[in-house]
Amino acid sequence: MKRININTAKPAKPQSKVMIIYTGGTFGMAHDAAGVLVPFDFSLILEHLPALRNLALDLTVISFDQPIDSSNIKLIHWQQIAQLIYDHHHEQDGFVVLHGTDTMSYTASALSFMLQGLKKPVVFTGAQLPISELRSDARENLITSLEIAAAKKNGKAIVPEVCIYFGDELLRANRSKKAESMHFDAFQSDNYPPLAKAGVKIEYNEAAILTPKDELKLTDKLENAIVILKLFPGIPDEAVKAMTSINGLKAIVMETFGSGNAPTTPAFLQILKEAINRGIIILNVSQCSGGMVMQGRYETSKDLLQIGVISGSDMTTEAVLTKLMVLLPQFSGAEIKEQLSRPLAGEMTE
Repeated sequence: MKRININTAKPAKPQSKVMIIYTGGTFGMAHDAAGVLVPFDFSLILEHLPALRNLALDLTVISFDQPIDSSNIKLIHWQQIAQLIYDHHHEQDGFVVLHGTDTMSYTASALSFMLQGLKKPVVFTGAQLPISELRSDARENLITSLEIAAAKKNGKAIVPEVCIYFGDELLRANRSKKAESMHFDAFQSDNYPPLAKAGVKIEYNEAAILTPKDELKLTDKLENAIVILKLFPGIPDEAVKAMTSINGLKAIVMETFGSGNAPTTPAFLQILKEAINRGIIILNVSQCSGGMVMQGRYETSKDLLQIGVISGSDMTTEAVLTKLMVLLPQFSGAEIKEQLSRPLAGEMTE
């Protein structure tokens, strides 16, 4: 990885230390002399963003050797980002992770579970247009993310959790999902309020922000033997059977209708029951972006409850998937069901 240090306060002393981790994505692209988009040279960041001098920061910028399109992000990249934050947690006031928007909610959600006991802000951001574009949203996103990452109250970080800043809102990472590909407000959080809103000043919703409890712990063993089963009217039993029969499968995230409803046909339920009996975890999340799963409320979800499908409450698919990835190497049986049914990083309503 490439590393550079920038003091935006020179010749004065910086007021805060923030690490920027650049993984790739639209944000860090700039036009070269031939007009071709190439990775941005962060050593020139003050030329592109002279307003950064007003923040008086000691910046450490770490860039992946090969910038990654977020569609190609892998578990090893999550492990690398988490390790960097863990290793430098004590010496930095906060972290900003520059990441492509397409899978940002997955990566940010994963880190919220991998870094339990976080005491510093980890702010994910990016851009819909490269920083070199005239109308790019990259400048405001980065400047505000850095300000949030450095923000303290009574000597402690104001937002000691993993979050996403985009389009003037700071969202809890594991409550977010990408909802727009053409507008600057790319992310939404229907089941949890913003942690902050940026206008003339940044207004923090302190009641919604996590309070650190335990010491920082890094969990970097991940399990990806998981599939997402999205139900639709008329889904063939053969397709469900094939998915549940994948060799080595550990868990299924089942996206159901409304408040957790699914077909009640005997064949469908029998396939799920057989999978559960083989030790496969099936976790029920709603296809709706808002609301929550309430198994047993309607006849069409009562059977799921009876055969042992676990309710995902109001978690996003991104949160459920990454939570499973972190928990599966650590727990099994009744223990993992208990862990899945309670919030670990503010990802669900108790």
